[in-house]
Amino acid sequence: MKFVVCMENTTLGDFSTDDLTIGRLYEVTGDIDLHGMLRIIDDSGEDYLYPARLFEQLSVPDTTAKRLHYILKQ
Repeated sequence: MKFVVCMENTTLGDFSTDDLTIGRLYEVTGDIDLHGMLRIIDDSGEDYLYPARLFEQLSVPDTTAKRLHYILKQ
């Protein structure tokens, strides 16, 4: 499991960032794709693609990642 923190939520053309909160932790549901996009579960509770440059990746121990995954799903 991977987690990122939103560092920027400016609108980027066709990409709405209304469901992102600066400073909030998000779970990544896939790898960065060839276009530099991350699939994350946003504030709406759904997973969407967002530009990876809006986030900073976090390194967390496996036990912490499991707990965060459970907490964020609630």
